[in-house]
Amino acid sequence: MKYINSTGFTHKQSDKIGVLITNLGTPDKPEPKALRRYLKQFLSDPRVVEVPKLIWWMVLNGVILNIRPRRSAKAYSTVWTEEGSPLLTITQQQNEALRTKLTQMYGDDIVVDFAMRYGNPDIDSVTNRMLDQGVRKLVVLPLYPQYCASTTGSTFDAIADLFTRRRWLPDFRFISSYHDHSDYIETLADSIRQHWASKGRAEKLIFSFHGIPKRYLTNGDPYFCHCHKTSRLLAEALGLGKSEYETTFQSRFGREEWLQPYTDFRLKALPNEGVKSIQVVCPGFSADCLETLEEIAVENRDYFIEAGGKHYEYIPALNDQPKHIETLAKIIEQNIQGWRIENDNTQRSELATQRGAAQ
Repeated sequence: MKYINSTGFTHKQSDKIGVLITNLGTPDKPEPKALRRYLKQFLSDPRVVEVPKLIWWMVLNGVILNIRPRRSAKAYSTVWTEEGSPLLTITQQQNEALRTKLTQMYGDDIVVDFAMRYGNPDIDSVTNRMLDQGVRKLVVLPLYPQYCASTTGSTFDAIADLFTRRRWLPDFRFISSYHDHSDYIETLADSIRQHWASKGRAEKLIFSFHGIPKRYLTNGDPYFCHCHKTSRLLAEALGLGKSEYETTFQSRFGREEWLQPYTDFRLKALPNEGVKSIQVVCPGFSADCLETLEEIAVENRDYFIEAGGKHYEYIPALNDQPKHIETLAKIIEQNIQGWRIENDNTQRSELATQRGAAQ
């Protein structure tokens, strides 16, 4: 096996701490060809679809990739901006803000970058570039607050796969979740309070999380529990009673049962239960994307209004809000404690001097 080596290494360069943030990914363009390429990579991940490989290969290549790309391209085109994909643009903004914040805290001894699990920029190329810059201690923060094997676990797989092909490995820390981190909860609560201050407060607040097949929960995935804990802590921070909020799950795919209650079903039912005014927030999304901007803000709004609802609002994701960046920086700071790069370099220099004197 030929292992990947770091290029341009010299003993005089300083070792650095690397911070890599990741998100799910996005197609390069809102076009069927680009969607087919993206969906093939995404839906071929065994972490995402836990179905026998041969059976799923036939379904994916024989049916899904011949139908879904065109439909998905149409949906993406409704949220695409002049800058490109909202998820990519926002993650870039988060990365720049986080780099500025962490550089203020740690100086030039820190390298901050971002990658996507599927699509571009890919994890392999970004991580290799960081290691070539002298990163010898790497912390990875997937921007999924609630752990799920389909998202967080898959990100770890990609990093681990790269490491099996590299000759020189860095010290490594992986942040698997922050669903109950006090700063994350307070940042979410503050964002909702700000929305209430400017738009008023609806009768009910819906916490809508991305869904997964119920089978994953029964097989031991903690995602469902993480989502409900986030909801409970957030409701407590906002002072909400049990009748003032609900936790639901969106974005089903396929025919099997997924986590319930389903967001769209509840939005269609609430007007008949006397709830005419709602606001929806998606605490599992660190950045707005197709699932929030099109599915929640538009498609599900239509369901609610058509069912007799009168007032519907989507509360945006935290995106690159300053308080969100501060929260991410604090989570990273807590996870790189004990990594003293400057001390390592000083010790190395002293050792080299001692060896030179002995010779």
